[in-house]
Amino acid sequence: MSWMTGIQAFATEMAMPVAAGATQAALQLRDANPAVDAWSAVSIMPDPAGKLSVDEVIADQSQFVRPKTAADTLGLRRDVVWLRIPLAVSSASDGLWVLDIDYAVLNKIDVYLTQNKQQIQHSLLGNMQAYSKRPITSRSHALGLKLKPDSDYTLYLRVETVGAMIVPISLSKPSNFHARALNEQMLQGMMTGLALCLLIYSLAQWLSLGEYLFLKYAVLLTGSLMFSLLQFGVGAQYVWTENVWMELHAGGLSALIAACGSFLFIEQALAGRDRHRYFGIMMKGGACLTMVFAALYSFDMIDIHIVTAIISTLGMTPVLMGMPGAIARARRGDTVGGYFLSAWVVYFVTTAILIGVIKGGIPANFWTLHSFQFGATFDMLVFMRVLGLRTKALHTAAQDATRERDTLHSMAHTDPLTGLPNRRGLNTSLNTMLPKASADNILAVYMLDLDGFKQVNDQYGHDIGDELLIAVAQRLQANLRSADLVSRLGGDEFVVMSMGVNNVQQAHELGHKLLDAFSMPFKLREQICSVGLTIGYALAPHDGHDTISLLKRADAAMYSGKQSGKHCLRRGEASETLA
Repeated sequence: MSWMTGIQAFATEMAMPVAAGATQAALQLRDANPAVDAWSAVSIMPDPAGKLSVDEVIADQSQFVRPKTAADTLGLRRDVVWLRIPLAVSSASDGLWVLDIDYAVLNKIDVYLTQNKQQIQHSLLGNMQAYSKRPITSRSHALGLKLKPDSDYTLYLRVETVGAMIVPISLSKPSNFHARALNEQMLQGMMTGLALCLLIYSLAQWLSLGEYLFLKYAVLLTGSLMFSLLQFGVGAQYVWTENVWMELHAGGLSALIAACGSFLFIEQALAGRDRHRYFGIMMKGGACLTMVFAALYSFDMIDIHIVTAIISTLGMTPVLMGMPGAIARARRGDTVGGYFLSAWVVYFVTTAILIGVIKGGIPANFWTLHSFQFGATFDMLVFMRVLGLRTKALHTAAQDATRERDTLHSMAHTDPLTGLPNRRGLNTSLNTMLPKASADNILAVYMLDLDGFKQVNDQYGHDIGDELLIAVAQRLQANLRSADLVSRLGGDEFVVMSMGVNNVQQAHELGHKLLDAFSMPFKLREQICSVGLTIGYALAPHDGHDTISLLKRADAAMYSGKQSGKHCLRRGEASETLA
């Protein structure tokens, strides 16, 4: 990572230590320059025991040295550190300035303003201070200063925190401070709003679709969102105001929740033939382990330093375990694998930048402090795209299943030769239409048997016979209404169902129309064939109210017509006895 080495070399060059006790150039405060970065004037004194008073610090200036770390960061330290910033106020200044330490998770900051080695102001800042008691109720740690023009002062800051000691200190005119604060509020509002929209959408999709990948994404997003709310002070400002416990625990909990969500999300999103047989068990085990540590941390059974060590170990585990599967997918041209790899590249880079700032090797500025938030937002959008692809795949699978079901249903209810409904399809239609039959809305059922079909089949073969059956089906449909149903029971037997017949006479006329339709021969591809028709029919509700009785009466009437010379129409009435 040569780019990081270059940054560290630059930071080291810009933050070279000076000899102990050397005179430090004062920070020049001029109204013409409304925002001044204080780092160039900062010197530090470690206080390992944390027992030094401000008077002792003022009396022993020789222990102050220039920091060896990159700008605006002192790295990871467990000791208390005193910062000294000499100030020189211009004679043309109105003396109104705002001290701003723009790193919301610093725990305790004692600010002492001195002049001629005499303390003239003391204020307490930090996230352990109740939000309502802050000198300026903002997301950062800010303090108003009333300084005299053409005067020299010295600021002493006693900083104590359990996490990274990142101290981006600036002195600004009130108008400039409020303008910068407003810009940051707008940025955090947009980032938080986007995260909340994604969170609500994912939970809604989980509830509506029952797809647990959306819930796992929501867990991952919750950890990321909680980290941003804490890191940039929005949580203390709006969400958990006055809740000191959250300020102390939100950082560790957010990291553990994000790790849990990462284990679960990657495990399901990359499920497939590419993963190891124990991949799922290990990923679920990692998620359970992070939740155990989260519970222990919530009850203060482990401290933040142990949580940091745990996250350093477990945080990258789901990515490293998921990488082979993502690479294999990408090689196959699966876009899901490519999306995961692009998200992880951004994750690695932004995490490396943040770790560099935390350890004091990379300067703390707008871009480095926001890098992880920007990277996490990019990852969340990429993962939402993965969820979109997942939803599309589920939708496609559902459509395929529906088509397959419809195909199987059609095969079960359709005659493969003619494409007409078969006996099962006919029964389904009859059972649907029979309850609607009435005296003025008659359902007519015609049983048809071809006369002379066997002779055609025997003389010309089954191919011609099949072609003739198809032609018969087409002729029947051509002589009926679109609402009427033609079905083939098998062999040369057909059934016509006609709903909405007004009276018995109309039903009889329709039967004769079908008989007349077969007076003309059938022109096939190689032969001209003539077949007749014998029809038996029954009417609902006159001749029966159920499918079985109607079909039996129509069949009996058709058989009677066959016995009486064929090519005729007979009705099977209810008064007739069924065998």
